[in-house]
Amino acid sequence: MIRSMTGYGRSQDTVDGLSVVVEIKSVNHRFYEYSSRLPRGYGFLDDKLKTYLQQRISRGKVDVYVQIHTLETAGSEVVVDHGLAESYLTALRELAQRYDLREDVSATVLSRYPDILTVRQAQLDEDAVWAAVQQVTDEALTRFVAMREVEGARMRQDVLSRADTIRQAVAVVEQRSPETVREHMEKVENRMRELLAGVPVDEARLLNEAAVYADKVAVAEETVRLRSHLDQLEQLLDSGEAVGRKLDFLVQEINRETNTIGSKCSDLELTRIVVDIKAEIEKIREQIQNIE
Repeated sequence: MIRSMTGYGRSQDTVDGLSVVVEIKSVNHRFYEYSSRLPRGYGFLDDKLKTYLQQRISRGKVDVYVQIHTLETAGSEVVVDHGLAESYLTALRELAQRYDLREDVSATVLSRYPDILTVRQAQLDEDAVWAAVQQVTDEALTRFVAMREVEGARMRQDVLSRADTIRQAVAVVEQRSPETVREHMEKVENRMRELLAGVPVDEARLLNEAAVYADKVAVAEETVRLRSHLDQLEQLLDSGEAVGRKLDFLVQEINRETNTIGSKCSDLELTRIVVDIKAEIEKIREQIQNIE
């Protein structure tokens, strides 16, 4: 199934005494680019998350946000930084003496200053933490992929619709192109009869002129290749793989054939049709820039 590169998924759960929140966001990017924001002390999760997400995400700039709170405090202890506490106390006494203030520093007041008291967590069981985070990440990833698939389905339908519009335009080009040769030859013949004023026209020369002109404006090869590219486009959209880069290359080829057809057209109607085709190609190009 075609997926968009834009997506969002979030999950929150409590696993083995850990409250875990995982958010996954992504936007367009040529390759898979990963970045994360993890709680302090949980940096060991970074590579694990990167590898785990890459199993289901091929392209896009992916940002992951993880929050972890320990609900069970067994094994934790409060540590006093006595050196820092003494420095604070000395500074406070100095302020009291210099500005003639009442010295009423209590342990409670002193403990409120930054880093006097810190909570030292028990040694992390990294495997257990990863198991909990992986479980929550899996749910967030499922929602993230589902959102990408919904958006991808819309994009697929839009691209197929525009491809059909191009096919219809190509059919008109194929029908109209031989008529331009006939119209051109009628103009040439009428002009020659006017100039020759009754002198018989050299039919062989007219036929040669028709052959040269027909070869010059022939677009059959281009329209056949263009139809083939459109068929490949549809096959890629139904392949179920990450095909964004292949689609980008294919659209370049579709545009190349269209430019060649345009360069061979001297007829105003055909020129207008080619302009319409190029407009549809550009809209397809814009859509596939967001396909994984």
